[in-house]
Amino acid sequence: MHKLILATFLIFGGALSAMADDIIKIPTDKSVAEALDALEAAVGNAGATVFARVDHAAGAEKVGTPIPANQVLIFGNPALGTPAMQIDPRAGLFLPLKVQAYQDADGQVWLAYEDPKETMDELDEVEDSPVIDKMRGALAKLTAAAAQ
Repeated sequence: MHKLILATFLIFGGALSAMADDIIKIPTDKSVAEALDALEAAVGNAGATVFARVDHAAGAEKVGTPIPANQVLIFGNPALGTPAMQIDPRAGLFLPLKVQAYQDADGQVWLAYEDPKETMDELDEVEDSPVIDKMRGALAKLTAAAAQ
């Protein structure tokens, strides 16, 4: 029984560790709202479209379970997303892109997103496509601009 518990822990612990490596985090001195405002402006300036802004903390407050500031911006650019879906239509499951701004327990605000190469790793032809490098570059530039 102990071996089964240990094996389960190692399997899930390794999976959680691997998932954590897929998340790219950028610290900022801005508030969550300021960071997402800056990101939204950067996205617009880059010619992309903002589809939604989700305020998780506001939702949590509505049900009486407050959490620290936490928002997600959902956005995309057909010039980047369409080529991925031409290679494999299932890429649409992972698009549009998302960036989260959240405040951790220590009060630090982070911009976080999942590495598109890791997100689409089940789509072999997409994962190895130059379009993924373009998505990675765009996310890095947008979040760096928003964090400043």
